Parts: sequence; structure tokens; C-alpha cells
Amino acid sequence: MLPIPTKFTLVVGHGEGNKKLTAFDAALLDAGIGNMNLLRVSSVLPPKCAFEDVFKLPAGSLLPIAYGSLTSDVPGEIISAAIGVGIPEDPSSFGMIMEFSGFCTKDEAALKVEEMVREAFEMRGLALKEVKVKSVEHKVERCGSVIAACPLFYETTGGGY
Repeated sequence: MLPIPTKFTLVVGHGEGNKKLTAFDAALLDAGIGNMNLLRVSSVLPPKCAFEDVFKLPAGSLLPIAYGSLTSDVPGEIISAAIGVGIPEDPSSFGMIMEFSGFCTKDEAALKVEEMVREAFEMRGLALKEVKVKSVEHKVERCGSVIAACPLFYETTGGGY
């Protein structure tokens, strides 16, 4: 079993490429996670996980991450992604992470993801202390991509895990 992450942050990015995969890679780079090995996880924020504004990990790090993304090759299309994290009232309890992507504005995406966080807490009977949301939008030029993500990581010493 892997250790339980103790830190989290919220990142967003957008980018253009000649192909869908390179557009996604550009969005990852813009979000600051393009040189990591992403391990996609579902929607549970570990207990006692603390928010960090900035994180720095070495290239190639294995990074547990919940994310929503969207890529389009339709010029002029508006695409957006949002990530939301619900922080529980009880610090020993777990929280929830929700992601959304769609053909809408970043404000609409942010609203949808916040609604999902609140619903997830309600479904579990958890008391919600705070919702953190970050969103991004992009107008496609040739092939565009957006990502909104919640990286989960560990206490670092000397720039690594």
C-alpha cells in the first residue's frame, strides 16, 4: 500500500497543439504537471491533508491526481475545466474532490464543480467547512486542451517525496 498523501494543491492549465495529445501535453505543462507521471485517482481527499499554494517535485515523480480535462479540434470552440475540493469541518475526516469539464465558460464550470462538492458532502452526511475551486477556459485555435487538477503529494524534504 502506498503512503497516504499529506498535502494537496489545485492547478489549471490550457494549451494548443497540432494533435489532441500534444494539446493535452501543452495544458499539462501550463498547469505545472507536464513532467510528472500522473496516477489518476478518484475523489477522496485524505484526512488531515493540508492545502499548499505551491508545490515542487522532481521530474518523473509519481503524482496521485484527480483531474478533469477536455480537448477539442474545433476552432472557435470555448472549452473549460474546473476542480473543486471540499474541506471537512472535522480535520480528522476526509474531504471530497470533484472535477468537471465542458463546452462552457470557466465561471459556469466552477459553479458546477462547487455544486457537486456540496452534493457529495450532503450524500455522505459530512459537515463542510470550505470549498476551494479553480477553473480555466480556452478558445480553441486549431487543437486546444484544458485541465483542472488536484495533485496529492507528501511532506517533502530536499525537493522530493
